[in-house]
Amino acid sequence: MSYIIADKLVKKFGKGDAAVAAVADISFQIEEGDFVGIMGESGAGKSTLLGIMGAMNAPTSGQLIVDDIDIYSLGQEQRADFRREFLGFIFQSFHLVPYLTVMENVMLPLVVVKAARNKKREMAKVALAQVGLLEKAARLPNQISGGEKERVAIARSIVNEPPVLLADEPTGNLDTKTTREIMELLLQFNQEGMTIVMVTHSPACANYAQRILRVTDGRLAEDESKQRSIEKWERNERKREPLLSQDQKIVAASPPIG
Repeated sequence: MSYIIADKLVKKFGKGDAAVAAVADISFQIEEGDFVGIMGESGAGKSTLLGIMGAMNAPTSGQLIVDDIDIYSLGQEQRADFRREFLGFIFQSFHLVPYLTVMENVMLPLVVVKAARNKKREMAKVALAQVGLLEKAARLPNQISGGEKERVAIARSIVNEPPVLLADEPTGNLDTKTTREIMELLLQFNQEGMTIVMVTHSPACANYAQRILRVTDGRLAEDESKQRSIEKWERNERKREPLLSQDQKIVAASPPIG
């Protein structure tokens, strides 16, 4: 059985004839360890769908099953437990608490975890080390750059070691260089086994995904499985290497001019 199953998901807002379907009869399956991008125009229903997958926004009808758990058959407290144990969230806005240090912001998801404070600090240190910010753990959010704030948000999302990471436009506020750094970081987590579902408008960011779900007017318009563009690029580079080596041999064997 697939790790994540969305079965005929519908989410309507409003009542009667005025009801609008933000998500309309969407079904798909995601395997453990996949990196899936969700794309579509603004207002297409991408973030609503991600909210349903995050156990935060109950569908009007349909089922969401994760690791054989029917998420919306759970009570509110059980869903909260599920979010804490299974999911990490990254949002376009960093949502950092301005008066807490980087370390304290990363520790926030651990408030409800039954563990000693020293244990929680060690978990936060590991997460900060993974994103390369351990040396800035004592700084406040206004003392770090935008890219570093996003790294703090990522560290916070992985501090409880979730098997699934949900990201809503994680690079929307970042420049091109920082966007690439953040996407390389997400790719690393995915290669280590984390399942990632990412909403994005950026074709460049979508290239990091193995599969693209395209949403139009609340419906799944296209489900495209693909090989990552960066993997294609690496393969093409490897193909060129023998040719370059042969050219070098020819140059080395050529007699000197003059």
